[in-house]
Amino acid sequence: LYEGRGPFPGEDEPVWAPFDKRLAESRIALLTSAGIYLKHSQPSFDLEREQTNPDWGDPTWRAIPAAAPASDIGVAHLHINDEDLLADPEIVLPMHLLDALAKEDVIASAAPEHISVMGYQERTLRDWRDSTAPELVDHLRDQVADGLILAPA
Repeated sequence: LYEGRGPFPGEDEPVWAPFDKRLAESRIALLTSAGIYLKHSQPSFDLEREQTNPDWGDPTWRAIPAAAPASDIGVAHLHINDEDLLADPEIVLPMHLLDALAKEDVIASAAPEHISVMGYQERTLRDWRDSTAPELVDHLRDQVADGLILAPA
């Protein structure tokens, strides 16, 4: 439901996928829509194009290593206040909490890398359907992730 414009045709109901594996046996990855990236080694999300075309959002994604320190995190998103996220990236990417769940045997393990995207996207999601989603699935398979938790911004 994009800015109150309603669902796309054929998407009136939520899509549910079965999760047959027990959490305690599963490797879990996180996906944040906060537009975070590693400021010293990854490009920022494209805010310049979004400023000139407000209905567009950068459809690319960034892999965030689970061991990335907060000091390495940058934020590129025009629709959220980044001050709190820079002070504590766990707000939008709770990697330490996921590690704690692994130590408590709630999950088997956290994926070695998590995913960051820019949550504000153009309405048709064409680039997402054609490129981004298949790339994310391939990356999650490479990480041997059994599940993905969305951590929206």
